[in-house]
Order: sequence, then C-alpha cells, then structure tokens
Amino acid sequence: MLSGIDYFIVIAYIVGMLLLGLYFKRFVGSSKDYFLGGKSLPFWAIGMSIVVSDIGALDFVGVSGQAYRYGIAVGNFDWVGSVPAMLLAAFIFIPYFWRGGMYTIPEYLGRRYNRSVRTIASATWILFFALDLGVLFWASAVLLNVLMGWPIWVSILSTAGVVGLYTYFGGITAVIMTDVVQMIIMFIGGFALVFLSLDAVGGWVNMVDKIMSMGPEYQSHFDIIRPIDTPSPFPWTGILFGLTFVMANAYMIGNQSIVQRCLTAKNEWHAKASMIFGSALKMLIPILVLFPGLMAVVVHPDLLDGDQALPMMIKTILPPGLVGLMFAAFFAGLMSSVDSLLNSTATLFTKDIYEPFIKKNAGDKHYLKVGQITTLVLLGLGVATAPISSDFPGIYVAIQTFMSYFQGPLFAILLLGIFWKRSTQWGGLSALVVGIGFAVYLNLSKSHLFTIEDPFLYVSWWSFLLAFIINVLVSLLTKRHTQANLEGLVFSPKIITKNETL
Repeated sequence: MLSGIDYFIVIAYIVGMLLLGLYFKRFVGSSKDYFLGGKSLPFWAIGMSIVVSDIGALDFVGVSGQAYRYGIAVGNFDWVGSVPAMLLAAFIFIPYFWRGGMYTIPEYLGRRYNRSVRTIASATWILFFALDLGVLFWASAVLLNVLMGWPIWVSILSTAGVVGLYTYFGGITAVIMTDVVQMIIMFIGGFALVFLSLDAVGGWVNMVDKIMSMGPEYQSHFDIIRPIDTPSPFPWTGILFGLTFVMANAYMIGNQSIVQRCLTAKNEWHAKASMIFGSALKMLIPILVLFPGLMAVVVHPDLLDGDQALPMMIKTILPPGLVGLMFAAFFAGLMSSVDSLLNSTATLFTKDIYEPFIKKNAGDKHYLKVGQITTLVLLGLGVATAPISSDFPGIYVAIQTFMSYFQGPLFAILLLGIFWKRSTQWGGLSALVVGIGFAVYLNLSKSHLFTIEDPFLYVSWWSFLLAFIINVLVSLLTKRHTQANLEGLVFSPKIITKNETL
C-alpha cells in the first residue's frame, strides 16, 4: 500500500497532467490542429513523445514479466528492434509522408495503390488499437491491484477517465507536450528502481551468480541470442527474420501512433531529427524495463505470474516517496501510450473512413467534432476489451501476437510501394488481403511449422514473405501506374511535395 507521501505525489502528478493537457485546448481550432498540431512542434518534443508512447505500461509490466520468465533476450525488441528501423524511417519514409501532407499511413497507401488498400489498412489499425487499449488498461489494473488493492474494474475505469479527458480536448499537441513531462518522470522513477534493486541483490555479478544457480531453466537467462529450439518466444531466427526484418520496421515506419508524431513537425528537418533523437533515447529503455524483472528473480523467485515482477519490486524495494514517484512513472508511460492510441485511432477513422465514405466535403469543425467523439467511443471499446489479455501468457506476448496478424503484409506493401515503381494497385491489394489471411491462419491453427508456444515472430516473417511475393507476381501481371501517378510517392533523389503533384 502507498504511504501518505506516495499518495500526495501520485495525486499531484495526475492533477498536473490533467491541467497541462487541458491547457493545450486553446491551441485546437481546427481538425489540422487536433490531428497534426498545426505542424508546429519541435523535434525534441516529438522525439521524447515517440519514446515515452512506445514504452508505456505495456513495457514496464510486460517486458519485466518476460525478463522474469526468459531473461535478457527480450531486450532485443529495443536494441535490435527499434534503432535501425527508426533510422530507416527518418531518412527514407518520414520525408515522403511529411512533405506529402499525409495525415495517416493508410492515406499514403491509398495514393500509392488504391482506396481499398487504404480502407483495409486503416480498419486493421483501428481494430488493433482498440485491442491495444484494452491491453494497456489491463496492465494498469495489474499494478494498481498489487500496490493499492484496487479492484480490476475500478483501476481500468479510473485510467480511462483521466487520460480521455485531456486527449478529448487537447488533441495531438496535448498528447505530445504531456509526453515530454511524462518521459522525464519515467526516467527518474525507472532509474531509481533499477539502482536500488541492484543494491538489494548485491550487485550485478552477485545477481548473475544467484540466478544461474537456481536450476537448469535459468541457465539461458543471460543469453541475448537464444537457440532455435528455445522454449521462449525469442529464438534467434525469430529475432532476426521476424523482429529485425519485419516487425521493427513495420512498427516504426507503418505505425500510425508513431509516425503521426513526426507529421506534426514544423518542417522536414525537425520531422527527421525527431526520429533520430528518439532512437538515441531508445538505447536506454531496456535498462529501465528489463532489469527490474531480472532482479525480481532473486528477490521474488516464486511468483506465479511474471507480470507481477515489477509491481512486487516497487512494493518491496522502494522507500516511501519513491514508491509514489515510480507509480507516477508507470502511470506516465500508461497515459502516454493510451493518449497516443486514442488520438491516432481518431485520426484514422476520421480521415480514412468517415470523410471518404460517410460524409464528404463537410466543414472542418464537423471533422474536428467527429475526431473528439471517436476518442470517447474508443475509450469504451478499450475498457470492454481489457480482459482479453488475461488469456495470454503475459501482457507483452498478447500485444505482439495481435500485431503479428497484420504487420508483415502491411510492411511488405509499404516497402515495395516506396522502393519499386512496378508495384501496382492490384499487387498491393492482393498482397494485403492474402497476407493478413495467412497470418490469421498461422496464429489460429497453431501450425506445426513452429516449435515454440507463441510464434508471433515467425508468423510476422512468413506472412511478410508471402505478401511480398504475391505483390511482385500480381504486379508483373497487371497494368503499371503511370509516372504521373507515382510522383512524390516512390523513392527518388528528389522528393516532390504534395503541391507539386496535385
């Protein structure tokens, strides 16, 4: 349970975030302000927002839980699975998206292929974000239940209410600027827990010795490269092909909640610099989210659920005051992830579904209101889907499994779309539909192709490969786009702006 000083810190943090977020309501006068911040934000704020939105409650609880179960191999998701992809995004993809005046990634796919591709891609991301919200709400419930004894549903509803309020009013500007403060709090609280936990286990060397002596199942806890037949979800083949080649790039290049931040930049230089700055900060993340799970193996060796590793370390290691700070850090990550998904999904629905199909050529204020209403609806969906993650062996596996249903095919058509002029609208559409169908089949059939319990990395790789091949074959058999149709949409030494192409 929290002490008086801890409660004060947590309440002060929540109230402060609400006031800061609501302050930015004054800057929202149009749908462009709500979805893109008026294209006025600096690189350092965007870079910090990218990082904190990507390491929210899911990572603090989920990655610590996976480290408790399987060891440091999960760190590859940041060291290998983020930095190279972020640099590729910064120098190749972000300039095209920013200068093309895009609101969403599916909007680019619609211009490059056709409206069907745009609609399917957008609907897929909307469904994923709704499920992702549920996972994040469940993560908050796990921590609040351990630390404060709150019932699961009270925790979920409280989180939804706090974050939904300022996201509804302040839009993407409120999301990014609150993220800046949240990242600072997260780093202070996270490093405090790491240093005190390391002292509690007697230092790094002593911790390694204790874990290695606990039995055969712990001998591979410090192997960052795991064999193919590992019982964990992180074999080296999956890390190389599924994560490095597919999921990391798909996430950093094709994820609306990540890329939309870069689209708010005041100019192209700031757009690219934001992703580069974020990649540098990303190198520190495994220290914050992975190490507490490792040290919990020594401090709490008999946990039935690895996802309780972080909450238990907070509860037993940190003194009064720092518990509240760490709780605030956790809540900061949670809020930044939730507000990102809310605003990004509202953008996807308004720009890719509502405006093209439901009400064209409406006034700007109308689309602004649609985005705000969509935010409220998403909160309800996230709350309703929260229990789904309890069916998976860990929160982190749940979210990665959801992503494996579609990220491979989406990245395949993005990659070919920007690098191969011969890729046609029918090649992209068939690759997307068949690729997602194949990924669904692999996930639901528990295919004998895989020797591990949760093969999301392999699913991502094989669905990417199939979609890539189908796109190439169908494109070679169908009519190519004209050069005019491709201007500003495929890679070339000169990047054409939206105004030059329309």
